[in-house]
Amino acid sequence: MTEPELRTALSGLEIFEGLTEDQLDWLVSVSEPRVLGDGEVLFRDGEEATGFHVLLAGGLVVTKVVDGREEVLTRHSTEEESAAAEEHDGKPSAAHRFTGELPLLTDGSYVATAAASGPATTVVAYPKPVFFEMLTRCHGVAAVLIPVLAWRIKSSEVQARKRATVEALGTLAAGLAHELNNPAAAVARAAQELAPALERLTRTAYAWGAAASGAERSVLERLAEELDKLPPPEITDPLAQADAEEEIADWAQEAGTERAGLLGSGISDLGLELGWLLERLEGVGEPALPAALDHLAALLETRSLAAELRAAGPRISQLVAATRDYANLDRAPEQTFSVTDGLENTLVVLRAKLAGISIVRKYEPDLPELTGYPSELNQVWTNLVDNAAEAMEGSGVLTLRVRAEGVCMVVEITDTGRGIPEDSLPRIFEPFYTTKDVGKGTGLGLHLSYRIVTQRHHGSIAARSRPGETRMVIRLPFAGNAPACAVVDDVPGQSAGEEPGAGATSSTTSSTVRTTDRSTSSSTT
Repeated sequence: MTEPELRTALSGLEIFEGLTEDQLDWLVSVSEPRVLGDGEVLFRDGEEATGFHVLLAGGLVVTKVVDGREEVLTRHSTEEESAAAEEHDGKPSAAHRFTGELPLLTDGSYVATAAASGPATTVVAYPKPVFFEMLTRCHGVAAVLIPVLAWRIKSSEVQARKRATVEALGTLAAGLAHELNNPAAAVARAAQELAPALERLTRTAYAWGAAASGAERSVLERLAEELDKLPPPEITDPLAQADAEEEIADWAQEAGTERAGLLGSGISDLGLELGWLLERLEGVGEPALPAALDHLAALLETRSLAAELRAAGPRISQLVAATRDYANLDRAPEQTFSVTDGLENTLVVLRAKLAGISIVRKYEPDLPELTGYPSELNQVWTNLVDNAAEAMEGSGVLTLRVRAEGVCMVVEITDTGRGIPEDSLPRIFEPFYTTKDVGKGTGLGLHLSYRIVTQRHHGSIAARSRPGETRMVIRLPFAGNAPACAVVDDVPGQSAGEEPGAGATSSTTSSTVRTTDRSTSSSTT
């Protein structure tokens, strides 16, 4: 491309409209034209931002790898039809013609990958120092660039919310499916086995009635009533229970019962032994004993199946209720709610991921309720608890602490995982920033948590971390006290939530986020 052609092309762009002849001369002299082949990469996600790029011809597709899948964030095109197709979300027309300004302004890295779409895509690169000189030399550039920058920030927020909502729904669905599996399987198994169990109960009842005298029937009736009133054992010793089951089954088999194993398991599951059974069966003669034991075994089996159904039904109802409360279905978005209820519902939803992790609850009694958006805060709890579980890799201690502190509700979520690297801690709330491997993390969860806490609830969120202890501290204001929770003082060497001088080691690093909007730190290019 010759200099006159480049000059004509640049002067026809909205971002360079109104430049003087001298400004255009300078712009052409510092321009670095480049022609890209179809699919050729202009810059990659994670690379240091080195230049501002202006699109003269062709198109660019901007993508990001999310959870192993490459997703298209946006497209830039010089073709009117293609550009119009991308303006459904309010994308300014000028946004099609340049990219890369945001990471330059924030001194960061590219947050996505840009590649040519179609043959002979032509771009003009301006190195970082030239870009900043351009802003001072050519005042009209900033007038076009700033509205586009504002749109890109807003667009990244919308995309972040949508993606985080999908992730939250996926977590909810997976957790609910896992938790429903056990009670649903219990219901299916009990329902399948109940019919033959009732047939056995009927058959053994006839046989017992024919073999027993009136006094013997009274003995078994008293035994059945006593078994029905027995509470489940508070402490179970698996070895002792197995020994008792074997002893009862051996004795019952010698006595002539058909289902000795079922009788042994039924009695031992209640924490009882052979001696207890023999004492209650006194008065039943040897001829009628096999029929008595068969009927008792059938009775225990039927009652056990009924107990499984009684336990599984409410468990399913509890899970549905917890899911409803977690998602706040059929409720007004803003309401008065209990923070601890939201935490408990989150633990139910994430139970599968928390297997092997000890949960410690430290809830201050008689906590007041908050007014806000519980479904959005549940998304915060999900992000923080899920991150903690991943950091602990299946084993550790998760501590949930909730207390009132002046006019604020303070929620602390602490894990004993690997911790957050010191150099990453100040950036964990930035959009698209993640310490996970490429493709495994979106970098949106903590950013959305920050926005929900600070923007929607006028609170604050802070992170303190060292190996073996990561503590997330969320302060939420009670009604009418928003400013009081907006700022959190950071004391070096002190873990969040500890009193000064509590003895935290000086190796503790911290990141305190106030209500100042940091969402401009990175965004969709």
